[in-house]
Amino acid sequence: MSTLAPLRLLREPWNTSKGNQSNVTTVGSNTWCQGLNIPNEFFLTLGLVSLVENLLVVAAILKNRNLHSPMYYFICCLAISDMLVSVSNLVETLFMLLMEHGMLVIRASIVRYMDNVIDMLTCSSVVSSLSFLGVIAVDRYITIFYALRYHSIMTLQRAVVTMASVWLASTISSTVFIIYYRNNAILLCLISFFLFMLVLMLVLYIHMFALARHHLRSMSSQQKQPVYRSSSLKGAVTLTILLGVFFICWGPFFFHLILIVTCPTNPFCTCFFSYFNLFLILIICNSVVDPLIYAFRSQELRRTLWEVVLCSW
Repeated sequence: MSTLAPLRLLREPWNTSKGNQSNVTTVGSNTWCQGLNIPNEFFLTLGLVSLVENLLVVAAILKNRNLHSPMYYFICCLAISDMLVSVSNLVETLFMLLMEHGMLVIRASIVRYMDNVIDMLTCSSVVSSLSFLGVIAVDRYITIFYALRYHSIMTLQRAVVTMASVWLASTISSTVFIIYYRNNAILLCLISFFLFMLVLMLVLYIHMFALARHHLRSMSSQQKQPVYRSSSLKGAVTLTILLGVFFICWGPFFFHLILIVTCPTNPFCTCFFSYFNLFLILIICNSVVDPLIYAFRSQELRRTLWEVVLCSW
């Protein structure tokens, strides 16, 4: 799958000299550095699955008034962000398929304009998706450590301000990225943002798991029942899934950006660049997995989701 600019330019570094580019081509001829030939149809199918899945989450939250709380509003915003990732992928893939088969002929100026619109949508959805993952982690942290004060801390007004701020910041940052995508400073900002979110989620979720473990240990000692080991194992599995999915889906793409900044001509780095399409697939997979982790585990939401599905038929 060939990507549009500037995502197309993120596939390989632009900060290489002409002499070094010939070395990159030589390295790229290696069998292991040919990357994966992922058909456009696979991108299209994955995008459709993610779009339908997240659309159902949004519909279920809007339908059920019991889900009209800050926590579910944040989950709804995460679903919308993931849905935008899917929409941008679907639009891009459809246009490329139509142009490749000669079914759509567009002037170069219009193509460039569409490139900017699609890439702005993609960048904005990526930044907002990462942001709401962090917001959900903070919300859960407040729920556990400040349970009695939660409703006074996370009021509806503050939740609305938080959501509006995330969307505004995502839009501004995506616009800046479109304009200055050749600047290494922009990539460093994106990398720093990802590392910040990774550390934030790591610290908050581990702290929450430690508190739950301590609580279960005290319950086990008081009641003299073996509840500690099984419950602690379940909590560890949940924590591993949360952080593991986040790192696996987002890590390779941002590691790709790190290599573009630090070693654009290194043989290992140039070989790694050839797998860019795989990294995009992992990001789209994250949009598919997010509802399973954050939304579908709620019994109330699953019940409403079933009602939405039945009504649609």
